[in-house]
Amino acid sequence: KGFKKAAKQFGIEIIGGDTISNEKLDISITIISKTTNPIYRKGVKKNDLVCYTGTLGHCKRDLKKLFENKEISKQSKFIKPKLNADFFYEIVPFINASLDISDGLFFELERLSKASKVGFKFFHDIDDKIGTSGEEYEVLFTFDKRNKEKIEKIALKHKIKLNIFAKAIKGKYTTDCKNHHF
Repeated sequence: KGFKKAAKQFGIEIIGGDTISNEKLDISITIISKTTNPIYRKGVKKNDLVCYTGTLGHCKRDLKKLFENKEISKQSKFIKPKLNADFFYEIVPFINASLDISDGLFFELERLSKASKVGFKFFHDIDDKIGTSGEEYEVLFTFDKRNKEKIEKIALKHKIKLNIFAKAIKGKYTTDCKNHHF
């Protein structure tokens, strides 16, 4: 029912599935789409501001609880993800690069750094628990500081929290944190 509801909401056609035998439930989703104006990882420009939406860290905490067979809030992103598509589509003309935070902020920054050949100067320290929390259903993006006010107005309109935490500089970014994938 959930898949049908989401497909209808976003105009998605479900064309197939995969059934396997396993001891636990596995769900794998592949989405194929087309766009005339994609936003890539490789678009970061020197002096771009770097921002992520929402709050990070809760998914890592909730995943730990789930592995310990503990309950999590019914508002957890694992149970009720919110994609904020309207916000993202409205800021697209004002951003240079973007990707979702699926593997954790620090690992996504490595991807941006590699694709765009830039480093990042952080405005403040970010705790490893926040920087390595994945499956966040949040967006990481960069933009020219001249677009800051426009993006902030759009965020306010859609009630999206913005976290501008760094700027792009000449160099390379890597993290020393251990990747959480198993």
